[in-house]
Amino acid sequence: MSQRHAMDSAVKAPAGLSDLEATLNQAIRGKPEVVRLTLVCLIARGHLLLEDVPGVGKTTLAQALARSVGCSFHRLQFTSDMLPSDVLGVTIFNAHTQEFEFKRGPIFTHFLLADEINRASPKTQSALLEAMNEQQVTVDGRSYTLAQPFLVIATQNPVEHHGAYPLPESQLDRFFMRLRIGYPDPASERQILRHGAGPAKVPRPVVSVEHLLEWQAAVPDVAVDSALEDYLLAIVERTRNHESLALGVSPRGAQCLYRAAQALALLEGRDFVIPDDIKRLAVPVFAHRVVINTRVALGQRAGDLADRILAGILKTVEVPL
Repeated sequence: MSQRHAMDSAVKAPAGLSDLEATLNQAIRGKPEVVRLTLVCLIARGHLLLEDVPGVGKTTLAQALARSVGCSFHRLQFTSDMLPSDVLGVTIFNAHTQEFEFKRGPIFTHFLLADEINRASPKTQSALLEAMNEQQVTVDGRSYTLAQPFLVIATQNPVEHHGAYPLPESQLDRFFMRLRIGYPDPASERQILRHGAGPAKVPRPVVSVEHLLEWQAAVPDVAVDSALEDYLLAIVERTRNHESLALGVSPRGAQCLYRAAQALALLEGRDFVIPDDIKRLAVPVFAHRVVINTRVALGQRAGDLADRILAGILKTVEVPL
């Protein structure tokens, strides 16, 4: 893509994205920042993890996003007795043709809503790893390429809830971003009481697959100054040396923040990244990737503590002018 075409894409893309953003804000009220970061994840080709208590709109947001884009969509409710074949598919023998046939599972879609992913066993959770990282699945030694775009939107209850299996670090690192929706403010909750909210508010798609792929293709052409690269890497390095963290951010995590900053700039109509993009995105992109030291995490929610530690790190790293 030429530089001129990249700049044109950066100017044109937000118009359609604004329509999509407005539609999602109708489906889930009072959470504009959550909606915007969800769109960042979408156009950056990332997978999204929504973590919060039941009933705050995690599934509603995922369904509304899928219905707003003209893509295929599957919702898969994860349970403790689910098997990997329930996600990927299974090979069966066809008595009529006398041949083995592969019956595709729900993962063969554009948008997969993995509802309450931490209700499933680690074996079933791991069935998503190859698909999320390599855009393909392998069953019985044969690989199958997934459709594009491919996005996993997973919801999970906090690990303190009964019957939940914490996602391992390798699985968490595949998620581009982790968001918490939280309770709505009183005014928004009053609107929900009076008018309701949910994917039923999305009557038809407002974005085509072709437009989405164009926006995704434009993201890498957003300019990132070398001083901002140094700033991002300095934040990553602090996480690896911080006394309260047993595990810092991986190179994949650094790549994700870089791409997220480019996507946010595109969403806001810029063809260049600014320091505030990186500061705004560091916590949702990094918090689920770091591991808290056991002695520090004792008696505290690891997710909340990770947010505070990362916020503290951002205050100690000098912002480039």
